[in-house]
Amino acid sequence: MSTVVVADEGGGTVPDGSLPGGPAAGGAAPGLAPPEATGSGAAVTEAVLPRAARPGVEVMETALPGGVRGQREAGARGAVRPVRFVALGDSLTEGVGDPVAGGWRGWAALLAGSLAPPEVGVEFTNLARSGSLSTDLTTEQLPAALALRPRVAAVVVGGNDTLRSGFDIGRTARELDATLGELSRSGALVLTACLPDAGALLRLPRPLARPLARRMRALNTVVHALSARHRAVHLHVAELPWTGHRRLLSVDRLHPSAEGHRLIARGFHDLLAAAGRPLGPAPAADRADPPPGVAADLWWMATRGTSWVAERSTDLLPGLLALAAVESWARLRGTTGRHDEQMDLATAAAIGPLT
Repeated sequence: MSTVVVADEGGGTVPDGSLPGGPAAGGAAPGLAPPEATGSGAAVTEAVLPRAARPGVEVMETALPGGVRGQREAGARGAVRPVRFVALGDSLTEGVGDPVAGGWRGWAALLAGSLAPPEVGVEFTNLARSGSLSTDLTTEQLPAALALRPRVAAVVVGGNDTLRSGFDIGRTARELDATLGELSRSGALVLTACLPDAGALLRLPRPLARPLARRMRALNTVVHALSARHRAVHLHVAELPWTGHRRLLSVDRLHPSAEGHRLIARGFHDLLAAAGRPLGPAPAADRADPPPGVAADLWWMATRGTSWVAERSTDLLPGLLALAAVESWARLRGTTGRHDEQMDLATAAAIGPLT
């Protein structure tokens, strides 16, 4: 079994049973250095993770920096220090779609228990917050992450940027480059991911879906380039079968379900294992609850979906409607390709100075 020390930067305790293995063990694990204070009074608990058979997930891409194989930090008395893992991002990394008692779990928490051999252990802090933009990472989450001096740092963000009326691929690229650069220069191994198209997930009509797809394509192009620049371990989350397997999506259709979060965690684990990094057992592959049906989708829209849309209507909806109007007019004139070309040029201009 592998012991993981979990710290929730939001100030809440990760509840008993929120990680596989059931109730918290209680008390310090022998041979593990205590986690450093985060400055927020975050509660800390321990959970013991069971062994699991490694599932077959396709290894898509890896680019590990040299010198990371077999790393162990010796403490003052020769004790092996646990690997410190920090996650930055938005609701995807916060764990939305994978509920546990008292909050969310998510792919990063699932991966945390597998990032080191059982005798080493892991300290995990999740800084991700729902609604975060790329600018929020550089101004808020990045300073907190650097203060923790992580050995591994996950940076998955940008989806909210594409859903804003003032989307600027150049600004997003600069913010992401700053975050990835600071973390990699600090010595952290960085994990990144490209994201699926929100318009396709939500099954939006073409005039709304195409502008969002164009933006997401630009974002993922930037993430690919910056992942190579900073030698990150990159998982192609965008290529996982989200639309073909409803059970992988939560009821809101934008976030992974518990099973979808497990798929992402196992994908990162496979990339790291293929690169030769010493790890613990892969996250459990057992299937989660049945996928939401039509009734569940309608219930969510009636009870929570309306407020979700309303919260974004002041910024997102007017912008989307304007984009849809432009897209429809361009389609009538046969000039939709021109908008694609303009975004491609803007993306290339954003990447050029950074690579």
